[in-house]
Amino acid sequence: MKKITFPHMGNLYIAAETFFKELGYEVIVPPKNSRKTLDLGMKYSPEFACLPLKINIGNFIQALKKGADTIVMGGGVGPCRFGYYCEVQKGILNDLGYDFQMISLEPEILKTFNNIRQVMGGVPWTKIYGSGKLAWNKIVAIDEIHKQVLKSRGQEQKEGTINEIYNKFLERIQDIWSIRGIKDIKNEYYKLIKEAEGNYKRGIEIKVGIVGEIYVVIEPFTNLNIEQKLGDLGVTVEKELYISHWVRQFLKMDNNHKEVKEAAAPYLRGTVGGHGLDSVGNAVLYAKKGFDGVIQVAPFTCMPEIVAQSILPEVNDNEDITVLSLIFDEHTGEAGLKTRLEAFVDLLARKKKLKGAVSSG
Repeated sequence: MKKITFPHMGNLYIAAETFFKELGYEVIVPPKNSRKTLDLGMKYSPEFACLPLKINIGNFIQALKKGADTIVMGGGVGPCRFGYYCEVQKGILNDLGYDFQMISLEPEILKTFNNIRQVMGGVPWTKIYGSGKLAWNKIVAIDEIHKQVLKSRGQEQKEGTINEIYNKFLERIQDIWSIRGIKDIKNEYYKLIKEAEGNYKRGIEIKVGIVGEIYVVIEPFTNLNIEQKLGDLGVTVEKELYISHWVRQFLKMDNNHKEVKEAAAPYLRGTVGGHGLDSVGNAVLYAKKGFDGVIQVAPFTCMPEIVAQSILPEVNDNEDITVLSLIFDEHTGEAGLKTRLEAFVDLLARKKKLKGAVSSG
């Protein structure tokens, strides 16, 4: 029996574990991302490799040491280096002496089906479909609850309550094995989160949209828990990039991308790989929705986000929305990030209060 592992990216592990376990495979979930994971990846990865690649290498080494023999990894195309991850990672791990099978799930549907068949062997497609449906419902429910957490943290009655509710929800949903059960637990915890809401911590609502490279947007270890820090500062946070969004884009099922492309068009017309165009388009859309600010997060040397970063100051000026770009690597520190976020949110609050005073006057 294959012992399957995969990289950590936000809550992806819950859906992936559900999918493979439902099919009867043994699943080796790597330990959650930590400094130990990153140090392992840094030790064996090229110095100027993207931060996500380094963390993935750490994930895989930790999982292989626990007995994994099959790695399932997403693939990609275009200018973003993500498309090369599988080959680079496979070469690094082979050089270290690990014996394993690397399965790449490519964006092309035919390749994806063929590679899924490599993993599944003789498992009937009906069983694969059923397992996929269960995993999909889990990740959609998780993302919907996550969205509400981001909206509610900035107005929780007692600090830390919503985090406790959210963590308990993630713990419980791992052990739910029916679609009905998933729906019930989602409704239960949505209600608990809403009941934990109170007044906005700053007396006014400050709304910030997060854009950027998908791994850094989704994985809290890489962005130093930026969503939590903003919530603690009384900010209502929104983002468009979730695991379910990534799957929809991967399978060419994203029906909202036309709106994003149209919003980006005055500033960027062609794709630059990764989510560079999305960063620009979503920043414009957040401005049109009346958000107070946008934060772009990206790994150091990420080409698509470097392009977006060069354009966002123009969006800042033309769309009347304050934009902050934050670049993360293994040297990014908690204290420095906290200071920048505090200054940014203070600026947004002063700007909003000034606008309110002018309009009322």
